[in-house]
Amino acid sequence: MPVIGITGGIATGKSTFTRSLLRRLPAESFDADQAAHELLASDPDVRRAVEEAFGADIYNSEGRPNRARLRELVFSVELNRKRLEEILHPAIRARWSALAGQAVKSCRWLFVDLPLLYETGAEAHFDRVVVVACASATQRLRLQSERGLKPEMAAKIISAQLDLEIKISRADHLIWNDSTESSLEGHAEFLAAWLRQFYG
Repeated sequence: MPVIGITGGIATGKSTFTRSLLRRLPAESFDADQAAHELLASDPDVRRAVEEAFGADIYNSEGRPNRARLRELVFSVELNRKRLEEILHPAIRARWSALAGQAVKSCRWLFVDLPLLYETGAEAHFDRVVVVACASATQRLRLQSERGLKPEMAAKIISAQLDLEIKISRADHLIWNDSTESSLEGHAEFLAAWLRQFYG
């Protein structure tokens, strides 16, 4: 069955859209952001590499990562971001690649929510790629109001990702999410119907 990549920019609504599709199609999903959080929190090899790259104080006495400090380090210096990506991306790719291999042989679809799909050159591994996008002003507003980030940090995170217009130009499907969640549900219904028809 098909393996569908879902990407876009931070705070464009990728995860919400993926959940909407899951309610409409016989599919499983993989969330790269969630996988990254799990690896940082519980994988001993990842913890060792992160401490070597950024210092032991990235983790507290209970072994929990200081996400705010790590975010500041990673998005203030490009080399730091690349170091973290080199630690996390191979493990994340191994996880979703294994699921994709299983999905091809099963009767269930797989949706892979992968923010850096194009940045990591992963598009060839997917049958279709969906880009969920919105205006940059909407991204900044969501990051500040929903995630509590300061404007400067929101801008740094957005600028660190591949430009949304480039992602849109390479997508098989574009979902424009500048409106309400009910509107996004409508987009999910439309795409689910198209996918069901296309894949029979």
